[in-house]
Amino acid sequence: MTDKQVDKVQVIWAVALILAGLGVFYRIPQVMPGIEQIPAFAGASGFIRFCFYFMGVFLIGGGCKKLFHQYRRQARSKPM
Repeated sequence: MTDKQVDKVQVIWAVALILAGLGVFYRIPQVMPGIEQIPAFAGASGFIRFCFYFMGVFLIGGGCKKLFHQYRRQARSKPM
């Protein structure tokens, strides 16, 4: 594999992480009513909601960080 192919894979992976994080944010309002109906989780719905949002933030943050580092590495490797 060349460096260019690895960069493409890393960029695709970063975009996938960002989209997964956005998907978590989109699905939380739709999923939480179903989770709150489960008796074992009824008292912890606030904590579960927090965990979902926390996971979404980490997915988006990780994807943005990976994307930033890929473009930063490409900018450093280009000759001036």
